[in-house]
Amino acid sequence: MEIGVSDCYHAPIPYSDLKERVKFLNFYKALRSQVSQLSQVPQVVYRIPVLKRFLDLALAMVTIIALIPLFIIIAILIKLDSKGPIFYNSKRVGTGYKIFDFYKFRTMRIGAEAEMAALANKNQYENSSFFKFENDPRITKLGNFLRNTSIDELPQLWNVIKGDMSLVGNRPLPLYEAEQLTTNEWSMRFLGPAGLTGLWQTSKRGKKNMSERERKLLDNYYAKNYSIWLDLKIILKTIPALIQKEKV
Repeated sequence: MEIGVSDCYHAPIPYSDLKERVKFLNFYKALRSQVSQLSQVPQVVYRIPVLKRFLDLALAMVTIIALIPLFIIIAILIKLDSKGPIFYNSKRVGTGYKIFDFYKFRTMRIGAEAEMAALANKNQYENSSFFKFENDPRITKLGNFLRNTSIDELPQLWNVIKGDMSLVGNRPLPLYEAEQLTTNEWSMRFLGPAGLTGLWQTSKRGKKNMSERERKLLDNYYAKNYSIWLDLKIILKTIPALIQKEKV
């Protein structure tokens, strides 16, 4: 650390690993220095498979049309429950380090992000770049229900239609999390599709004993092995995984 070494590699060094590492460090440097100009941050070109994109568009559009009455009811309840906008959006880092606006139904009170530092000691992932709080005091009464049933995630169907995300993939991360993931092992997760649901949501979602290591391995596995058949399997497992017991 004193001489400024960031990484150590043991020979023989796979050229592909080194190439991806340098690519990620270039992105990381640009992200840290150009936060005020997010749209100009270099991005890795990623092309979603045609069949996967077709499945995304078909299912997302059908689902949005079918759920319009539910969207209207939820919007009314959010306005009655607490002051603030119906939707919440934030910058997220997705596939190929693409930065985009990420949509959710608002589940927290206004000013919740400013309270992040004060709640750091309650993070489910200790000493981690991931942040997840049990019994988060910033969440509204209605917000607890929306989160525990995953209804708050439904506006991301619009992200799917726009092409920011896929129905299945690795969850896009907030900037403060993504900018800390600088090793090859972490950056691998950004080389697969960003998604609304994925492997860790269907196998470990809401479980207190889910470690940062487990989540990383699941993300990496999907980035290396995603396929239409794996996507369909995850979609079928998503419905029973929507209801979680722990309030996280």
